[in-house]
Amino acid sequence: MSVAAVVVAAGQGQRFGGPKQFALLNHDTVTAHSVRAARSVAERVVLVVPQNYQGNGEGADVVVVGGLTRAASVRAGLEQCGDADVIVVHDAARPMATSSLFSSVVDAVTAGADGAIPGIPISDTVKRIRPEGTLMVVDATVEREELVSVQTPQAFARDVLIRAHANGGDATDDAVLVEALGGRVVVVAGEVDNVKITVPGDLARAASIELRR
Repeated sequence: MSVAAVVVAAGQGQRFGGPKQFALLNHDTVTAHSVRAARSVAERVVLVVPQNYQGNGEGADVVVVGGLTRAASVRAGLEQCGDADVIVVHDAARPMATSSLFSSVVDAVTAGADGAIPGIPISDTVKRIRPEGTLMVVDATVEREELVSVQTPQAFARDVLIRAHANGGDATDDAVLVEALGGRVVVVAGEVDNVKITVPGDLARAASIELRR
């Protein structure tokens, strides 16, 4: 089966104080690390960038401008994926995802799943809350054994992902849209070191992870 990857790097990085995806991580950009990881499984890598992007492509095959939302940016990337059987979507802000993790999600889709996502078990107690005046009050305690914290890369059968995006919906990840279709999304083991760059301290953590490898 042929594989294409969409690396989403169109955000503005407001919490980071700038476009975190193009910050330097041990002599290369965060996005270049993510593109290189995606290349381990994909014959074609599409990079989705912000309107004001002035880089060199970060090693991707195709560079396209994204939309106002993450889902719109993914759709811009999907248009450049050709007829690949499997499409991997990865957030550029997760530069430490390994080639093994990319292979795990792709393998799960080639084995028959509509989608595959990495998940990390939650160790903290989780509470559902509700507003009560100016206070936030516990509504219920959620069984953490039923929960995982989700990462990218996420892989999908191409036709399923195209249908999931057909109505122009928005979501925090693509699996939400596939689930809304009734698609079967499986969870593979995520990676603790697959840190998402959100604030400057995350960049330092990612740099230390890379030095350990």
